[in-house]
Amino acid sequence: MTTLTELHIGDSLHPIELDPVARMDLIKYAGASGDFNPIHTIDEEARNAGLPAIIAHGMWTMGNLAKLFSNLYEIGFIEEYKIRFKGMVFLNDVITLSADLKGKKEDRYYFRVAATDQTGKEAISGEVVFKVY
Repeated sequence: MTTLTELHIGDSLHPIELDPVARMDLIKYAGASGDFNPIHTIDEEARNAGLPAIIAHGMWTMGNLAKLFSNLYEIGFIEEYKIRFKGMVFLNDVITLSADLKGKKEDRYYFRVAATDQTGKEAISGEVVFKVY
């Protein structure tokens, strides 16, 4: 793998493909986050809310995006994280996480990040500023 300092504008971090979203992932996340909204875990409640099925917590998807940078924490940290929620993530969706370098200045690297489903539809997109120690 190319190191962060060897990246050029337009280069990408190695994408990560998550396992298909499982109900248990969402149940565990509900417990960890304290977000027990039943649209995330109970089919009937999701349908009653007008959804076709249960949906993943937006913050579950956002949190997973940080995995793109977890192998870099010895050299720096995420200083800024800005996300726009664009679509829903359903059970069995296969989410791919990506980060493209769009700029660098001194000790900061500016990435465009996204989480897309198996059809290529973005669930979330945004920007990460990674600061090197």
